[in-house]
Amino acid sequence: MDKFTVLTAVAAPLPEENIDTDKIIPARFLKTTKRSGLGVHAFDSMRYRPDGTENPDFVLNQEPYRKAEILITYDNLGCGSSREHAPWALLDFGIRCVIAPSFADIFNNNCFKNGILPIALPRDVCTQLMEEARQGANSRLTVDVARQVIVRPDGQEVPFDVDPLRRQLLLEGLDDIGQTLQHEKAITTFEQRRAKAQPWIPHIVLD
Repeated sequence: MDKFTVLTAVAAPLPEENIDTDKIIPARFLKTTKRSGLGVHAFDSMRYRPDGTENPDFVLNQEPYRKAEILITYDNLGCGSSREHAPWALLDFGIRCVIAPSFADIFNNNCFKNGILPIALPRDVCTQLMEEARQGANSRLTVDVARQVIVRPDGQEVPFDVDPLRRQLLLEGLDDIGQTLQHEKAITTFEQRRAKAQPWIPHIVLD
């Protein structure tokens, strides 16, 4: 997982509530177990017309938001089914940070597990950030994870809270497997000792 320290990027405004995981990545694209290749289908029903052509009214089809790395929306982002493909699709599109007043719990957890930072801010602040985002490429936000602030285009800072452990994992670029591998030496030593003492019990070898 890539480290997340400081991100300065274009933010895309999507002023909608209750965007569920099926809107983020429709069920018909869930056949894959790979994390790559889903970005082209992110928000598929909103990005594309029935004939497969782009919907020019959708924000991510407009410049400069085609390369947005921050998404600002409204309440209950990621509701619906618990599919982890939703953050996979966002990340593959290029989104590293989502800002909203609230998130569905499982979606929130899955974001952190995949290196996406979900930031919960009051609705009025989200509205202000959306208005600034509509100024286009000249209106970039800076998300500073270490300092836990969003720096607005005019230099004003908006503080946000992140669980200390999750913040550290983002800064170090560690997912669940990465956390486990931090203890590789201790795990290997334990398994070697157990294998000698109880050779009939299957043991783990980290390779």
